[in-house]
Amino acid sequence: MAETVFFNRDLSWLGFNERVLLEASKDTVPILERIKFLSIYSSNLDEFYRVRMPVLMAVDEHIQDIDVPGNYALAKAEINRQQEQFGAIIASQILPQLAKQDIHWVYNKPIPPQITDQVVNLFFNEVLAYIYSVCIDKDLTDFFAENNKLYQLVILKDKVGAERLELINIPSESLQRLYSLGHDGNKYVVFLEDIIKHNLSYLFPNDSITGVFNLKVTRDAELKIDNGSEEDITTVLERQLETRDFGFATRFLIEPGIPLRNLYRLIYSLKLGKASVVEGGRYHNLKDLNSFPLTGKEFSYPKWPSLSSIPISEKNTLFNLILKQDLLINVPYQSYDPILRFFNEAANDVYVEEIYTTLYRVANNSRIVSALMTAARNGKKVTALVELKARFDEANNIKWAKQMKAAGVKIVYSSIDLKVHAKVALAKRVISGQEEFIGLMATGNLNESTARFYTDQILLTSHQPILKELEALFGFLSKSKKAPSLEDQIDFIHLLVAQFNLQHRFLCLIQREIDNAKEGIASGITIKLNNLEEKILIAKLYEASQAGVKIQLIVRGICCLIPGQPGLSENITVTRIVDRYLEHGRIFIFENSGNKEIFMGSADWMNRNIYSRIEVCFPLYDAKLKEIIMKIVNLQLQENAQESIYKFLKDTSTI
Repeated sequence: MAETVFFNRDLSWLGFNERVLLEASKDTVPILERIKFLSIYSSNLDEFYRVRMPVLMAVDEHIQDIDVPGNYALAKAEINRQQEQFGAIIASQILPQLAKQDIHWVYNKPIPPQITDQVVNLFFNEVLAYIYSVCIDKDLTDFFAENNKLYQLVILKDKVGAERLELINIPSESLQRLYSLGHDGNKYVVFLEDIIKHNLSYLFPNDSITGVFNLKVTRDAELKIDNGSEEDITTVLERQLETRDFGFATRFLIEPGIPLRNLYRLIYSLKLGKASVVEGGRYHNLKDLNSFPLTGKEFSYPKWPSLSSIPISEKNTLFNLILKQDLLINVPYQSYDPILRFFNEAANDVYVEEIYTTLYRVANNSRIVSALMTAARNGKKVTALVELKARFDEANNIKWAKQMKAAGVKIVYSSIDLKVHAKVALAKRVISGQEEFIGLMATGNLNESTARFYTDQILLTSHQPILKELEALFGFLSKSKKAPSLEDQIDFIHLLVAQFNLQHRFLCLIQREIDNAKEGIASGITIKLNNLEEKILIAKLYEASQAGVKIQLIVRGICCLIPGQPGLSENITVTRIVDRYLEHGRIFIFENSGNKEIFMGSADWMNRNIYSRIEVCFPLYDAKLKEIIMKIVNLQLQENAQESIYKFLKDTSTI
């Protein structure tokens, strides 16, 4: 299939980030939530520069035809356009709306005279203790511009007119980034760097200040792990994590207006010759807007209390309920408590002898991990498959792995070449010599923190054939292999597992819809994903569209499929949801001649998920739970999806 039928993955990702910007521009969204969407946009863009830009830069270096822009150049142009949009939203929408409520965000202008005394006191009482300066013209052997740290370039002239460049740190990691000050009933919000700028004459009393500019360096975040190393993987990773923020620079973000002679001196002195120099606004690291100092119910979304869908009587247990019927939790609309209770009961149930679970991203204060350690101390055999290569969560996972190991939990790390991205857990009970399994399978991480704002589905089940397959999978995972060998093959009937049968089964499910459409039988496909990139599966969806199968896709982020193309994808629509919660669940619905077949799980359709990870998708068999998922997905295909879903689940739940 021609390359032109696939949309560029990086431009698609940037398109998702623009969708976040669109949410920030909506006057129907409460003002503080709009500011938080700006924060999310900035955080996403930083990650793009840390993770994707190094790849694009390396590829573009090999492009010979200067008349054809590479992906790096295209991405950079798109980012520049979005940055203009970002600034316009703040200037023309956010600032005027705040001002109407007597809230003055001091943005791109001097400190107002009515609060200068407060700003000076703040500087001397709180800020000055964290400030240091570095002369650019001196030996910088002992100085390194750290990743994503803020700096201020100060251009000085001494009494004889000699120019000097000083670099000031902005200690936002130690202090608030934004300060709220009051005067005569008005509120003023001031950046830390503007507080410092206002007081620079104190730091350089014998010089004249001719220019002040804010700077930031973004560095490559990819960890380089040698798969041939014989060292313990935690040792290798910990050493790599110590140097992550010292990777090569991918972006040098500068405030506009720096004289070229000074910019070149700065680039040379800081060894940033290979970084992409990007002119942004005056302020960088605007992910810090997440802590914008604004209080009041009217500034935020109305509260949605977590709903309870599993009432458990005093004389009953969660395990007893699961043994009677499958249970489905839809977070964050519904309470995460049953998931915590699952692990708590497993840790203390007298019949549970073994517990297995995968851990990809663990909460900082994980009650799930605490329950696993309690289970081990209670004499149960506990095995945790810990993925140490979960990007930006490596250190936290290492910390918990060490604590669990000390408590008696058997820790298994995945192979360097094969991430374990599945979100599953299994409790094995033995009653009168008979084995009985109770399991948990999810679309999202076993993480009670992210469950407050990620939309995911978690199935609690005692379906023994499914759970026996899950037990077999845990047996394979315990070997930490790079890939399944012939002796590792598992005959999965119910589960779809990447590296075993997942891609093949999905292709077969799509083919069945194609065959049905050609026979005039009811057909259709509805799929919800975070990202859609893998070309074989996309090509199969194109084939289904050409056969007349109606396909509805909900894709949050990257989407390399191009919908609505005559003769190719005119039967395919793509919906993108950005709202108060982060859409994270993966759901796959096949019409199957009117007898809908539904799967959920951890797998996006990206190359990494299909070819280099262990992913698990599981079937939904219970008719009532199928109806709930169908209702949720149908609402997600409409506007105001999340509010409608909350109302729907509230009608079927009790708070």
